[in-house]
Amino acid sequence: MSAEETKDSGPFQDRRRKLQRLRDSGIDPYSQEYRPDREIGEIRAEFDTWDAESLGKLDTTFSIAGRLMARRDFGKVAFLDVLDRSGKIQCFVQKAQLNEEERLILQCLDIGDHMGVWGGLFRTRTGELTIRAEGLKILSKALRPLPEKWHGLRDVEARYRQRYLDLLMNPDVRRTFETRTRIIRILRDFLDQKGFLEVETPMMQPIPGGAEARPFVTHHNALDRDLYLRIAPELYLKRLVVGGFEKVYEINRNFRNEGISTQHNPEFTMLEFYWAYATFEDLMELTEELLETLVQELHGRSSLTYQGTQVEFSRPWSRIRFFDALEQIGGVPRNLLEGEEERLRKWAHQKGIPLEGRKRRGKVLAKIFDTLVEPHLQSPTFVTHYPVEISPLSRRNLREPQLVDRFELFIAGREIANAFTELTDPDDQRERFLEQRTLREEGDEEAHPLDEDFLRALEHGMPPTAGEGIGVDRLVMLLTDSASIRDVILFPQLRHEGPSG
Repeated sequence: MSAEETKDSGPFQDRRRKLQRLRDSGIDPYSQEYRPDREIGEIRAEFDTWDAESLGKLDTTFSIAGRLMARRDFGKVAFLDVLDRSGKIQCFVQKAQLNEEERLILQCLDIGDHMGVWGGLFRTRTGELTIRAEGLKILSKALRPLPEKWHGLRDVEARYRQRYLDLLMNPDVRRTFETRTRIIRILRDFLDQKGFLEVETPMMQPIPGGAEARPFVTHHNALDRDLYLRIAPELYLKRLVVGGFEKVYEINRNFRNEGISTQHNPEFTMLEFYWAYATFEDLMELTEELLETLVQELHGRSSLTYQGTQVEFSRPWSRIRFFDALEQIGGVPRNLLEGEEERLRKWAHQKGIPLEGRKRRGKVLAKIFDTLVEPHLQSPTFVTHYPVEISPLSRRNLREPQLVDRFELFIAGREIANAFTELTDPDDQRERFLEQRTLREEGDEEAHPLDEDFLRALEHGMPPTAGEGIGVDRLVMLLTDSASIRDVILFPQLRHEGPSG
């Protein structure tokens, strides 16, 4: 239903008439002059177990505020269900006990209106804890009706567009976002206790670095230069390590001008942290401890169920090298992994794996891995030792310099974290950047640009360091059993609604 149709509809106009009736009577339908003294949840926590006799001896007036979610009128009395952020409670109103202004307010109240109520507590004949209203006040008139509880917001995209209604009508959705906040708090507490320092780095950057991704571009008028919304904070956090912040982290918003799916949103939240004098192996142990702590804190055990699959987080977790995973899980013959690139491409084509735009061997291997290996990694699994050509910021492995000291963590068939021992050699880093520039010239829009200022920072000396990025949105999906990334982002990006939306 369009906004115009809604405004022309009977319920909207009826609420408009009630609004005007209140105003004509000198009643402010959008009042700021009311202060509740208790939240509903506090009242319930304290008095839910009290019997009727004990409540009858309680000489206390409670003042609450919230949204009217239901009303039942029985001639001279009415029952109103009021909801605030902490819970819901029933209010009993005897119309004869109200003054003239309050009776008019009661007549003009609709489902969805915000109101204040004050009175004592008692139990009804059915045993329900109830406020006996001594007075009431309208605080905000809702002109649009709420959707029906069971039939209103089944359309998934409508739920995302009107998240405020989704939160209001679906308690499970509210709990998901309350859990998200708790998850981020636990992440902070964990790293703080480990001695990491939380920082903030620029969201607008002159060079979009730290990942292979296509950025969003904007223009700064005063500086007369293009800037990029960050695709990652990595190079700035490494600059801080050069500056002496040896354990540093940021919970940051990143932006990538790429596709949208159940696992991808153009803006998303990452946790990135860097640890001087540590290696990617140290980060594996830290990550195991971090995620097992999260699961224990949230679920009271070391396992959870995600989309019907039991996932166990007890340590230690599985570890497998990148090429071994391609062979043992993906079924790629070892001679193809070590042989000519064209034969590998032909094999991938026969398996129906699209390779458009992937002009280098490393990108071909990565696409094969994404298609044939990643979906099978359900239990927490570290995949290690990636090819150097798809890891432009990672340190080479001493024994196998064609590989890097890197891992990606996969759980429930998706990447959750990416980490590596950092490349601190400025000469090697310059060569990698130049290789990436060649890829950009060949048409790879995701190749990493050359960043002279970052190279200058490395030339001042960066200590041996390991760094990691964890996708917070995907982590929340996993910990709340949410099927889509849009279910854990309050306002996900959507297609244009159109003139009739």
